[in-house]
Amino acid sequence: MSYGWDDGFAETFTPFAGRGFVPGRIVRVDRGRVDVVVPEGDGVRTVLADTALVATSDPMRVPCTGDWAVIDLENGRVGDHVDGVVRALLPRRTAFVRSASSKRSEGQVLATNIDTIVICVSLAEQLDLGRIERFLALAMSGSPGEGPVHRSALSWEGGAQPLVLLTKADLVTDPATLGHLVADAQLAAPGVQVRAVSAATGDGLDGLSALFAGTTSVLLGRSGAGKSTLANALFGADVQDVRAVRDQDGKGRHTTTTRDLLVLPEGGVLIDTPGLRGVGMWDAEAGLSRTFSDVEELAERCRFHDCAHEVEPGCAVRSAVESGQLAPRRLESYRKLRRENQRIVAKTDARLRAEIRRDWKQKQALGRHMMERKRGQGTGWGTGR
Repeated sequence: MSYGWDDGFAETFTPFAGRGFVPGRIVRVDRGRVDVVVPEGDGVRTVLADTALVATSDPMRVPCTGDWAVIDLENGRVGDHVDGVVRALLPRRTAFVRSASSKRSEGQVLATNIDTIVICVSLAEQLDLGRIERFLALAMSGSPGEGPVHRSALSWEGGAQPLVLLTKADLVTDPATLGHLVADAQLAAPGVQVRAVSAATGDGLDGLSALFAGTTSVLLGRSGAGKSTLANALFGADVQDVRAVRDQDGKGRHTTTTRDLLVLPEGGVLIDTPGLRGVGMWDAEAGLSRTFSDVEELAERCRFHDCAHEVEPGCAVRSAVESGQLAPRRLESYRKLRRENQRIVAKTDARLRAEIRRDWKQKQALGRHMMERKRGQGTGWGTGR
């Protein structure tokens, strides 16, 4: 069977073989039931399966589009319109996880077992470099998950490659301006391929189908980023509903309401996702280090190994900002995302909460000390006069 099945997944299915079960890949999730592709003869067919047997209160263990599952087509049917049940999920190789939109400290898995993470950013509005950095940090962090999720798999080294697509490039009519936008995005995504593409004209789409062939790719971005239009362009047909963005604010409508796994004409599968209004950090320390590798390299030259790059003397990062080597926006984004990530992690880690409080008190004391020294130098205090 295709859809990304290989010897590795076959090995994890071994304990379930010979028991009347078949492997299947979840292509859509909807209210406790999933559409699953299962082998049939030399091909595949799609069945509807119930997930009651793997129901859980842990959002990190909920069946997700992209999961490989153990499907029972013979027993445990739950109604006339259900073909079978999900008995178990096979271990996930990769997962894209964000902080849930609720106020609870929970992660939400958006897609699993993916090889290429396609971050779509529309050029129909002002380019938001911070959003690119946020997506990249999550994309290169993998998952903090327990159970079926392997947290170290989602990284450049692990095989999942991030790709930034600046969509709707046809709306930027000046080639020089378009070049500057691509260059700015590349600075926000060091080491990551950045492309300006237009689904309307086909510009920049050459080679994408070949890049995705034989792999699992996921399209991520906010509403109006052109994900569904891009999917239609790659398929050469209207496989996803598309609506115009709102004139008053340039924002898109949610045309994709579920995460759908689709087979590409040249091989490979593509997961199209609903537009994301917010993408909160979720245990993204490793991803932040990779996304801000330029800042981290500068930090290694700071006088203090725990330098916060604020008021500490001998800070190589602030010196780089003052000399123009590092953009102030870049440092501010780094600080913001690290603070957010620490808050999320600290909600479930008492030791980290204590460390953050201790670190904050030390920084406050250092700040007061530096201010007192500055006032003393300005008035002659402490000079012996």
